[in-house]
Amino acid sequence: MSDYAKGLEGVTANESVLSNVEGLDGRLSYLGYHIDDLVEHCCYEEVVYLLHHRRLPGQTELDAFKKDLASRRAIPQGVVDFLQAAPRDAGPMDVLRTAVSMLGLYDKRAKIGEPDHEANREVAMSLCAQVGTIVAYYHRARQGLDLPPVREDLSEAGHFIYLSTGEEPGEQATKTLDIAYTLHADHGMNASTFSARVTIATLSDFYSAITSAIGTLKGPLHGGANEGVIKMLEEIGSVDKVDAYIEDALANKRKIMGIGHRIYKVLDPRAPHLKRMARKLTAELGEPKWVEMSERIAQLMEEKKGLNANVDFYSATVYYSLGLPTDLFTPIFAIARTAGWTAHVLEHLNGNRLIRPRAQYAGDDGKPWVALGER
Repeated sequence: MSDYAKGLEGVTANESVLSNVEGLDGRLSYLGYHIDDLVEHCCYEEVVYLLHHRRLPGQTELDAFKKDLASRRAIPQGVVDFLQAAPRDAGPMDVLRTAVSMLGLYDKRAKIGEPDHEANREVAMSLCAQVGTIVAYYHRARQGLDLPPVREDLSEAGHFIYLSTGEEPGEQATKTLDIAYTLHADHGMNASTFSARVTIATLSDFYSAITSAIGTLKGPLHGGANEGVIKMLEEIGSVDKVDAYIEDALANKRKIMGIGHRIYKVLDPRAPHLKRMARKLTAELGEPKWVEMSERIAQLMEEKKGLNANVDFYSATVYYSLGLPTDLFTPIFAIARTAGWTAHVLEHLNGNRLIRPRAQYAGDDGKPWVALGER
């Protein structure tokens, strides 16, 4: 009988104070603060501060932090040139992964070996500010549009909307994206966070760790799931076709994107916030069918399989309703999650240990040697 955990399910790899994912109870907290309270009372910048400093800021500290973060948004000209030269049909996550790796070429703080904790905190801040710029600039570059100069007078969410559209961000759209950023900022030992920690544990450089995380998030079983949700809704087409689609999918064992979660056995605590925003946005747009279809799918999957919607299920409709193209959904996830990735890298380096699990050998043994001419 096997004594290993496939996919490392249930295995505790390390301790962390950053976020607590309570799957059986459907609770999520950052540094002890429940996600509901953070969404209700905090802006995304406060959440970044919380993850990096392990406490909430006072007003003066928050003001200084926002100013510092905003001052780091510009990216090196060499990276800008790459974004403008990249194939216009390239996947935005591929471009983001490569651009973040390139950032390390221009940063003398990106060193391997024993960590300089102060320098790493500076790198972490810069990455949190620059990832949004990269995503927005490539989105414009692939359309042949100009790249607006970065500004320092907007929030992180507002600045992304401005860079992406070239227009002043609306208050409602900014607030919606800010909440989405907060909900995606961290989530325990997920696959991309684990890959970042594995990379930094070798004492590689900070940019390599975040590049590893981006490559992991890209997969459809992780961050890429939200793109799959919209594709599924578009394929279904209307509410009256949902039941037949789900029946056929279940009969043929096809995965329903955005449903179910490895950790949560009840409703994902982030989903209700995104569902509420999705309802509001689709009503304002006069396109309620998207959230109506989603709600019917969620109802059927709970009834038939005992599975609940996860964060991807409604975030897809939120982003779609904001007018964002489907292939930017996962990069937006990456923008928000950079706060958590960088916090985990900093945490891991504080008492670093190489992550080196074992594999259970399942192959043959004791085979007799056969000479080359006799094979």
